Amino acid sequence: MKKSKTTGASLAAASFSKPMKRTDVTEMVVESRLKKGLSWAKIAKAVGASKEWTTAALLGQMQMTKAQAEAAGKLLGLPPYAVLLLQQVPYKGSLPTAVPTDPLIYRFYELVSVYGTTFKELIHEEFGDGIMSAIDFKMDMKREPDPNGDRVKIVMSGKYLSYKTY
Repeated sequence: MKKSKTTGASLAAASFSKPMKRTDVTEMVVESRLKKGLSWAKIAKAVGASKEWTTAALLGQMQMTKAQAEAAGKLLGLPPYAVLLLQQVPYKGSLPTAVPTDPLIYRFYELVSVYGTTFKELIHEEFGDGIMSAIDFKMDMKREPDPNGDRVKIVMSGKYLSYKTY
């Protein structure tokens, strides 16, 4: 048998894998949730936050505390480095394209395209020149029974922030 000329350094280099990214954690979360048959609401209960916030956090849009990340990690069977990445400040608004191609997400884009100027006018008329915060923000999503077909009810509440003169 011929002796291998492979050195320890090249074996170490070959076994080195690229570091885990936050998007890898999202894929792990989705896969584990599906395999375990967990609802977002059940995961949220373990994390101790709303289903809306928890879903956003686990899909890579919010930073979890250590306790929240550990609770999610335990329930989902995530490795320690994935739990650590859940605690990092994420790169928010990370859709794969400028105009969403997913039909449901596109409807929100369409809603803002159609009603965005209306939201802006009515908020400015009521509050003055400013914005609705997406940082100091709450959201609730519920199914609303309707005889003509169930409806999706989404309530968004963001703190009003006025522009300052300086």
